[in-house]
Amino acid sequence: MSASAPAQALALLAHGSPDPDWLRPVEQIAARLRVLAPALTVAIATLEHGPALGDVIARLGESGVRRVVVVPVFLSGGGRHLKRDVPELVARIQRDHASLEIALSGDALATDPDVLDALAAAALRRVALSSPA
Repeated sequence: MSASAPAQALALLAHGSPDPDWLRPVEQIAARLRVLAPALTVAIATLEHGPALGDVIARLGESGVRRVVVVPVFLSGGGRHLKRDVPELVARIQRDHASLEIALSGDALATDPDVLDALAAAALRRVALSSPA
C-alpha cells in the first residue's frame, strides 16, 4: 500500500444519466464528505452513463486502498437495482478483486432516518417558499 493511500474508501454508487447535470448532487455529496472526513478517499460510480463501479474499485485498489464501502445513493431500495442488480454487481467485482474487501453498505441512502428527515424538511421549506405572503 502506498504511504498516502488510506486503507479504506467510500464509493458513492448512483444510477447515472446521459445528462451530466444529473450527477451534480452526487458530486456535491462527495465534496461534503471530503470536508467532513478528509482522511477518507471518496469516489463516485454509476450503474449507467458514468464511471463504472468495477473501474472505480480497480483504481482504488491500484492506489493502495484495501477496503471499499459501496454506498447506494438512491431514494428507494424497493426497485430491482438494489434488490438484485447492485448486490450481484458487487459480488462479481469482489470475485474479480479478491485482494480487496468490498462491502455494500446496505439499503438506499435515502432510507436512513436522518436523510428522510432532511428530505422532509426540504419539502416543507418549499411549501413555505411557495406560500402567498
